[in-house]
Amino acid sequence: MRIATYNINGMNARQPVLLRWLEKSQPDIVCLQELKSPQERFPREELQALGYESIWHGQKSWNGVAILARGMQPVEIQRGLPDFADDTHSRYLEAEVGDLTVACLYLPNGNPAPGPKYEYKLRWFESFILRAAELMASGKQVVLAGDYNVIPTGRDVYKPERWVDDALFREETREAFGRLMAQGWIDAVRSLHPDATIYTFFDYFRNAFQRNAGLRIDHFLLSPALAPRLRAAEVDREVRGWEKSSDHAPVSIELA
Repeated sequence: MRIATYNINGMNARQPVLLRWLEKSQPDIVCLQELKSPQERFPREELQALGYESIWHGQKSWNGVAILARGMQPVEIQRGLPDFADDTHSRYLEAEVGDLTVACLYLPNGNPAPGPKYEYKLRWFESFILRAAELMASGKQVVLAGDYNVIPTGRDVYKPERWVDDALFREETREAFGRLMAQGWIDAVRSLHPDATIYTFFDYFRNAFQRNAGLRIDHFLLSPALAPRLRAAEVDREVRGWEKSSDHAPVSIELA
């Protein structure tokens, strides 16, 4: 079984790229972020033509997440974080897909930091940590996948000294991510590639992709019950180089 996460950076603008990638890669489950599209504009029929059923949480012009499954219907559990009163953004979706519990998230960017946007990021993060603890306590096979907007360590960013004041790399952000990981989650990519230089995001400016000057901010966290099934994890860098592609590359894992 292959599961992928992909920040597509706008469903309307990137739909041809998304459909091309799905047809080429054929992952079994897909978590999408940053749809930037209202609920009624989601391309359900186009995805069904490729064999995918879907659920989605849209929002006009901003945010938006979706879960796709090939040959089966995701069964929605949770839309938005349950304990976050300020969650007016479409950033979180949770579903049962076969024997898995899959959470798709698009954690706030938080820039400029410090400031109101960064405070919102940290509040959202705290609510997500609470939900993650509940999922961990369930003992189920859980996947937390998406764009976390978190650079966990200096090896996850090109020239980390340039990012010390950025909301993705500030001390408070990494501390919150550390508390999340302390619950017992396994970073799928790092568990299989502990020392590799791996990036999932490349800015459109300054030839970042061509120079491999990127960030690793799209993550797969697995519950201990699921971790023994992990067989592979990779970034599909080729897709980032396609014309009119997102500034993120798809990330995928393979489970036994």
